[in-house]
Amino acid sequence: IEAVLIDLSGTLHVDDDPTPNAVEALKKLRTTNKKIKFVTNTTKESVSSLHKRLEKLGFDIQKEEIYSSLTAASNYVQEKQFNPFYIVTDDARKDFPANSTDRQHDSIVIGLAPDKFDYKNINDAFSILHKNNEAQLIAIHEGKFYKTKSGIAVGPGCFVKGLEYSTGVKSICIGKPNEYFFKSALPSGISAENSCMIGDDPMDDIQGARNIGMKGFLVESGKYQPEQYKAKELPAADGIFKNFAEAVDFILNTSS
Repeated sequence: IEAVLIDLSGTLHVDDDPTPNAVEALKKLRTTNKKIKFVTNTTKESVSSLHKRLEKLGFDIQKEEIYSSLTAASNYVQEKQFNPFYIVTDDARKDFPANSTDRQHDSIVIGLAPDKFDYKNINDAFSILHKNNEAQLIAIHEGKFYKTKSGIAVGPGCFVKGLEYSTGVKSICIGKPNEYFFKSALPSGISAENSCMIGDDPMDDIQGARNIGMKGFLVESGKYQPEQYKAKELPAADGIFKNFAEAVDFILNTSS
């Protein structure tokens, strides 16, 4: 393994608490010559705010090492020259270009924004999609739920699917498990076959990584809920570990 892609929320930390021995495990991984990239669907805060929070938790992470679905979505908006209506947090909005006041909204960008999920915003988004047949519904990600200190909380996926149902417009998912997202996140010059992903989401992290040929190591420290999958077919993983630290130990031991 030449490159390790690492999920953040639920893998390195849960809210403002590192997962067990995660800070020390990352330091051990840094002693190798493996390339490291942090890939996240976190959309409640800008990359700058996220980086500052991770530093406060004790993690040795450079801002440039973080590849966020916000970054991918912002790149997509600029590439297409869209003028979106945003349903994102005020902090996440900082990662996107300014709106044009001379043009009508031609797209919707939606992420995890608990304070923005009210009837007015959802209805405004519905109206834009309903009136403009060419308007795009851009989902930064479609997560069903995520892990918080108090337990599992609903993700943005249900709001995205609600808009799809009401308008008949199929969303474009930018973040994990999108293949474009994973391919863009890989360090330059390193193939997917020589890379691995460590994450807590069986679909977005593990299946997404394996779809492009990477190895996928699942951790149980975040949203992964074994009891909820008993009646479902889980995507195959190359290893299941209690937490990030155990996954790192496995990678280092098998690489030696």
